[in-house]
Amino acid sequence: MRLHQDVFTEPDFDPDTLANLGPLRPLAGSWKATKGVDLNPKADGPERDVYIEHVRMDPIDPQTNGPQLFYGLRYHIHINTADEDITFHDQVGYWLWEPATGLVMQTIAIPRGQVVLASGHAKPDDTTFAVAAKRGQTNYGLCSTDFLEANFRTDSYRIVVTIHGEDRWSYAQHSVLRVGGQPDPFDHHDTNTLMRTGKPKPNPLAVIMSRKAEKNPAAGTT
Repeated sequence: MRLHQDVFTEPDFDPDTLANLGPLRPLAGSWKATKGVDLNPKADGPERDVYIEHVRMDPIDPQTNGPQLFYGLRYHIHINTADEDITFHDQVGYWLWEPATGLVMQTIAIPRGQVVLASGHAKPDDTTFAVAAKRGQTNYGLCSTDFLEANFRTDSYRIVVTIHGEDRWSYAQHSVLRVGGQPDPFDHHDTNTLMRTGKPKPNPLAVIMSRKAEKNPAAGTT
């Protein structure tokens, strides 16, 4: 990691997040899929579930850590099954892109007591990218409750995202679990292909700047 001599001065940035999301740009908007596949551990052996998934990804305003600049998406995932009304899985977080380095990050918060910060690298026009995290790391790792640590410990997480044009994308997600009472690690994995149901909306700052430009079209011209 390169150390900055000046860690306080924030960079100039484009307020339009959608124009600066790099490989994350096609993910912006709303999505749905009805044939996701989850392979999860049970007492009698692995169980295969087919699930329905709704995803919304909204552009956020540019974010800075001093000279470090991120563009990103805030997301919400809700999953259930055709057989049950109860939530099968719920997840919120951010996808973040650092144009200067090609760093891609995903933050995850799950309301069963687990958070993750996963990272990878990509080029702006990549249509496939991956992020990963490992238990015990303090930079890109994961943290769980005492119960999960003792009974369903997650040792690693990885997701591969593939873009199939503007209106379709897919993922393959793997989490290696140590399940209490089972001698071997379990590969808990999920796969799905999502279709677009809604177009992305501009981030708040981009909307404000656009309105100002409409009121004063001569601003910034010579």
